[in-house]
Formats: sequence, C-alpha cells, structure tokens
Amino acid sequence: MNQINKTNQFRAWLVLACLILGAVNGSVSWAEPGDNPPSTRSFQVGEQLTYDISWLYITAGTAVMTINGAGMDGERPLAKLITTAQSRPAITKFFPVDNWVESIVDPATLLPEHLTFKRREGKKKEDIEYRFHHKEGTVTAVKDGVTETSEIPPGTQDVISCLYFARSMLPLQPGATMTMNVYHDKKNRKLEVHVEEIETVSGPWGEVETARVLVVMPFQGLFLNQGNIRVWFTNDDRRIPVRMKAKVIIGSIVADLVSGLPAEAPAR
Repeated sequence: MNQINKTNQFRAWLVLACLILGAVNGSVSWAEPGDNPPSTRSFQVGEQLTYDISWLYITAGTAVMTINGAGMDGERPLAKLITTAQSRPAITKFFPVDNWVESIVDPATLLPEHLTFKRREGKKKEDIEYRFHHKEGTVTAVKDGVTETSEIPPGTQDVISCLYFARSMLPLQPGATMTMNVYHDKKNRKLEVHVEEIETVSGPWGEVETARVLVVMPFQGLFLNQGNIRVWFTNDDRRIPVRMKAKVIIGSIVADLVSGLPAEAPAR
C-alpha cells in the first residue's frame, strides 16, 4: 500500500472514530417504545461523560456527552443532550474533526423534538437539522438547504436521544432483546439489541460490573461492515456506558470513559 493510500485510509478511520460518539453513537439504539413514559431516569441534568476514542491503540479523538436544561415549552421543561467529538491536536494538524450534535427532548417521554448536527471534517462542512412532529407522525429534515418531510412511526428517536432512552428502559438482563425506530440520514432505521451477559471490565475507571449489550444494525455503511456495536453499561441505577466498541475492516474502534463515573457507581 503506497503512502497516499495509507494516509487516506487513516483519515477514514479517524472520521469513523470521532463519530462513534457523535452521529454514530446515536445509532446505539435499542429500546422499544411502550405506551407509558419511563418512570425513572438513569441520568440527570448536569451529567457529563468524556471518552477517549482510539483505533489500533492510537488515540484519535475525544468525545463528550452532556445533559443541560433547555428552558420551558409552555409548562413543559425541556432537556438538551449535547455530544461533541474532536480530533486530538496531533491528528488535527493534517485532518481536523470538530463535530457537534444537539438534541432537544421532552424529559417526560424522552422523545426528541429538535436535532441539530454540525459536522466539520477536514474541508467538509455540513449542517443538518431535524424537527420532529410526533402527533402528526412526521419529521422535517433540512440538509444542504433542501427541506424534506418524512413519515415516522410512533416513538421514533433520533441519533442522540435513543441512547438515553435505552439507559432508562432497557432491562439489563442476559437474553433480553428489544427494538426501536431511529430516524437518521433521512431514513427510518429499525434496530435491535441483545443483552449478552453481565461481566466485570477494567479501564480508566478501574473495575466495574457491567451489562454487555450487542447492537445489531440491519444495514451497512456506518462502520464499513455490518455495523454491529457492543456497549458496556454499569450494572447499577446509573447505567453509564463505560465502553463502546465497533469492529471495522482492520481492528476495532473503541470509546472508553475517562471522566464522569460517579463515586456511587459500583467500583471494585
């Protein structure tokens, strides 16, 4: 493989790594919406989780997931889910990545209302906006100056809200399987998840007991393979995703939590 091809391949892996907790992280989606809203929350306003993203033991970028208040809509309080992904300085010199995704959700139902995605990768600049109209069963997408309206089934999530919905609704029991619909890239995508087993894992956080979850993607493209992802949630009330891993053509992309695990999480 010549040097140009090596550079192009590394750029592709870098973008993939920095998106695993951005647009792609949202594809970690696995809860089936029920008739009743979640009664408990495994997260709260003020939470901030920071991840190192690596490929072949090279730390390519950092991602941060934050929950903020988003004011009121009439008498309804809203929450703002923000995920950012940035390349490390050494990588930025030849291929900068600076992505920002914001999802406004109704905390009572965890349904998304407005998603904004600002993608900055190398010389590429792209802004995407989705407005969800759940009562009408539609979503309005604005991309590259083009506006389109599509139909969505009840309970549809976006690429960020789905992770938080799963944290509240997914039974962390081996053998549990659920599905949900996520609207992403102007398409409805039906995804399923399998809780594989309870296991103790080690990382920057030390050792924690986790539930290992396999997310099965019925389409190709997001990870240059069949798109399967494994996520390790702490096996406690907080259900914090401490590790995410996706196999690619060569090796795996890994996102490890480096900041944000509270003291009350079960550590050993």
